[in-house]
Amino acid sequence: MHGAGNDFVLVKTDDAERDWASLAVSMCDRHFGIGSDGLLLVMPSTKADCRMRMFDPDGSEAEACGNGIRCVGRFIYDQGMVKPEVNTVTVETLAGIRKLELFKEAGKLTGLQAGMGKPRFAADEIPVTISGDRENTVYIKNMLRYSVTVAGMNLPLNLVSMGNPHAVYFLEQPVADFPLSEIGPKVEHLDIFPKRANFEIARVISRNEIEVRVWERGVGETLACGSGACAVAVAAQLYDYADRSLDIRLPGGTLQLEWDGVGEVLCRGPAENVFEGEWPE
Repeated sequence: MHGAGNDFVLVKTDDAERDWASLAVSMCDRHFGIGSDGLLLVMPSTKADCRMRMFDPDGSEAEACGNGIRCVGRFIYDQGMVKPEVNTVTVETLAGIRKLELFKEAGKLTGLQAGMGKPRFAADEIPVTISGDRENTVYIKNMLRYSVTVAGMNLPLNLVSMGNPHAVYFLEQPVADFPLSEIGPKVEHLDIFPKRANFEIARVISRNEIEVRVWERGVGETLACGSGACAVAVAAQLYDYADRSLDIRLPGGTLQLEWDGVGEVLCRGPAENVFEGEWPE
């Protein structure tokens, strides 16, 4: 399945003991496996309609995934795991219970909007470790802004957690011109990020539109990132670059974001089934 080009292999399972991390490495390989940005497990839950676990192509487990959770929501609806008349479903994740609203036309599911939780800005919640150099730390509207130098470039990173860590960098030139494949892995692995970080570069087009590229930890550049789009929308509002409702334009498609400045961030976008098959084991 994919959400705006962010593609995943979904497996429905109740096996909590299997080495899913190793299987993710094999399955996600685009030459010797199926090829995807991650392995999503759809598992039973005592707290929600299902439980989601997300493994990146390097085998690491992610706390949250905005595009992935929409794919899971569509999967459990299409598979009849919830009643066809429902308009909302809930998914248990490492970042908490997430609620999805289902949009339908003529009885067919046309899109989903995921509640992505409240953004968090405390250093221990992102998490980020900054020691000693307090002069390099500036607080803007409760958001930690921290400048780093990477490959000779000065990058003011806007740090926010959407259940997983994000570093947002606003620039004035088109995002297509930024050397993301060179700078992205360096930002991901900065010493200040004990759990690494997702890196978003963003250019404000208008108060209702921002173009974005994303370097995802454990994956590399992806065509879209739901939690990354949320982080960009939050940062843009805190700087008064954007209104509460806006479009985040990514290489794989456009996501609709909404944040009231207080509660959780809402992310709406597609979730499409591509094909089904069997893994030869």
